[in-house]
Amino acid sequence: MPRSLDHSAALYLAALILFVLANTFPFVALQYGDRIEQSLLISGGFALFHTGMGEIGFLVVLTSVVFPCLTICGMLYLLLPLRFGFRPPWMTPVWRMVRALSPWSLIGVFMLGLLVSVVKLQDLASIVPGVAFYAFIGLLVVSAAAVASFDPAVLWPRIGPVPDNATASVAADSAAAMGYAACHTCNLLVRRPAAGMHWVCPRCGSAVHGMRISDSISRTWALLAAATLLLVPANLYPVMTVARFGQGEPNTILSGVVHLIEDGAWPLGLLVLFASFVVPISKIVVLVFLLVTVQRGSSWRLRDRTLLYRLTEVIGAWSMVDIFLVGILVALVRMDGLATVFPGVGATFFGAAVILTMMAAHAFDPRLVWDHAAKGRTGGTT
Repeated sequence: MPRSLDHSAALYLAALILFVLANTFPFVALQYGDRIEQSLLISGGFALFHTGMGEIGFLVVLTSVVFPCLTICGMLYLLLPLRFGFRPPWMTPVWRMVRALSPWSLIGVFMLGLLVSVVKLQDLASIVPGVAFYAFIGLLVVSAAAVASFDPAVLWPRIGPVPDNATASVAADSAAAMGYAACHTCNLLVRRPAAGMHWVCPRCGSAVHGMRISDSISRTWALLAAATLLLVPANLYPVMTVARFGQGEPNTILSGVVHLIEDGAWPLGLLVLFASFVVPISKIVVLVFLLVTVQRGSSWRLRDRTLLYRLTEVIGAWSMVDIFLVGILVALVRMDGLATVFPGVGATFFGAAVILTMMAAHAFDPRLVWDHAAKGRTGGTT
């Protein structure tokens, strides 16, 4: 992509400035008469800590503050030195860190949780956005543009030798059949070395592992089984209780959706229903389907099954919206006898279930789908 390095460096630098603003100034405030309760972006995580839900608070802080910060700083660490013509030290480990943390940087999901909380609080008090709120919106837009503008190819031509025609040489057959494996850091196809030699990528210096993720199927099954068990109490126990004038009714995930629809916010209610109920269950069903077809050696609709896996991988993180919603409300609604929000044990079960489904998607190796491509690439029976 032309000028990708310049554009990406500028956008990530702007994202860092907006991130600092979003975490320094007041985020949103809840105004009830003459009383104002302000909060910072990180307040939701700390509020959950103070109510005894430290594990959920830790998760909120990591995914909304720590991981986005590490991702932005890591990209600037890579891009700025390259922009001025020299290679930064520890380039490969930093790029691995950025790739590993990017799926867990959930600022877009956090914004959706904020929108839902605003709707829920409309009949309680006035919401006053702060400087950090607008900076956070800018961060969301700029970071998305930075990701879209970045071309990973700008990192690696500056590093060492690259085998000629590495991709073309395997066009006639599968890469695995000819002894090639993809480097998990820079995606170069690397030929298996002679016996006794270390399998190292000549472009980025990373160790190249076996053709498939070891124990991918068994680990994915185990994570899915645990996530399925956790979803039962996650949907039965309340995720939070909104107490007004000392009285309140615990809300489960589904009852919260019903309240949004009854309040007239049915588009947002349906969105929360999709993200918090339909997506986790659908993700489990899809991964089970993929595991069963792989274990049966199916060659049915290989490309469609791969696209289905990629779709579940992308949308799975949006189930975190309810966790962020609980954190935001607990941080904002602290009006003693007037109104208070208490987190429920259902949030802990739900957060654990979402994390396990995301881990299951990462544990599954989609290349297993194509191992039986020789049986029929365009169709066939299982």
